[in-house]
Amino acid sequence: MLPAPFLDIRSLVGCCGERGLLGLAFHPRYSENGLFFVDYTDTAGDTVIARYRVSGGDPNAADPSTGVTLLTISQPFANHNGGQLAFGPDGYLYVGMGDGGSANDPMCNGQRDESLLGKILRLDVNANASSPPFYGIPADNPFAAPGGARDEIWAKGLRNPWRFSFDRLTGDLYIADVGQGSREEVDWEPRGTPGGRNYGWKMMEGSTCGSGGTSGCPTGTPACNSSLLTSPVIEYPHSGGDCSITGGYVYRGRLFLRLIRMYFYGDYCSGKIWGSRFASGFFTTRLFSPRAPGITTFGEDATGEIYLATEGGLLARIVDADPPAAPSVASVDPASGSPRGGDSLVVTGANFATGVTVRFGDVLAPSVSILDSNATGLLVIAPPHASGAVDVVVTNPDGQSATLPGGYVFEPIVRLTPPPRATRTITRQ
Repeated sequence: MLPAPFLDIRSLVGCCGERGLLGLAFHPRYSENGLFFVDYTDTAGDTVIARYRVSGGDPNAADPSTGVTLLTISQPFANHNGGQLAFGPDGYLYVGMGDGGSANDPMCNGQRDESLLGKILRLDVNANASSPPFYGIPADNPFAAPGGARDEIWAKGLRNPWRFSFDRLTGDLYIADVGQGSREEVDWEPRGTPGGRNYGWKMMEGSTCGSGGTSGCPTGTPACNSSLLTSPVIEYPHSGGDCSITGGYVYRGRLFLRLIRMYFYGDYCSGKIWGSRFASGFFTTRLFSPRAPGITTFGEDATGEIYLATEGGLLARIVDADPPAAPSVASVDPASGSPRGGDSLVVTGANFATGVTVRFGDVLAPSVSILDSNATGLLVIAPPHASGAVDVVVTNPDGQSATLPGGYVFEPIVRLTPPPRATRTITRQ
């Protein structure tokens, strides 16, 4: 860590418990404009969403004097502040807001369209960038029309989203919502889903009816199990020490093939870590053996590797402790061919993974198709740089390689020598 913090706003931030500096997101064009956004609880106990700029002379330090406030949201209680910030694939800034706290959402903020509490907000931070309010409303926000509802709302019916993230490949939105006393849940919005989904709090906790019913809610609030509500795709009960979900990310890294497409999340109390993968219309979940009690957040790096942190100060990276076996190469058929390339060859071996590469000496095959992930691969070779026998090297995306020494022979180019040309003498008359 650098000796000086990137940004120090401790004088502005109130703590502790569920309050504090809760979220940070860099603008998608940060390398050009140097802008980033923070979500924190101020000394009055209210949520502030603010924008800052990196220092003009030091890329490792922000300029505190550039801070401007986009939103200040009153918090009636000290818990359920939400606070996650993330840019979606559409370039808009999404904000997670809890229901305002206490228990069972006594004011039913999650169902009140005039309140920003208990919602996911969606802001266009490129609009009005130079003047208050320093953001605009995307035209397709579900309540972006005259009326009593807040234009910033994207989704509602949430208790305390902690945390949400976008799949960097598909753009799908995953929202981990902390439950009341019995259920924890993950809500899912595939990319392209229109805004306005109602995830049911406080009428529902997970897929069960909530203990708060509709007390304090506005007229027209859907009842438990109404078709107007969107059910979670993942949930688990408060058993075995579980009590509070912490949402993570879908693994899109390059190092561990078996983890690809898996959404990671954990439980703050028990330290359990799960992975869920969507396939054939539903999510399949696996509980992993390591535990990280006090898990507060997940993160991902530029290459898609996933990390987690705990309130005890642990910073860890998720790895596959038992990666798949290395590939093997048994034969190449045919074993020789034209130096011009373009031949179709079958490489026989084992443990070939999607994304495998094949080299013939120092020549990379331009296309490789897997016929059977545990048996054969069909590939098309590239023109060589030289003729002769070369090693065939098969490499899985995780870096595991297998070599068949001298496994392929590029036949030399045959150059035919034409017969000598007959000559004759012509005498001019």
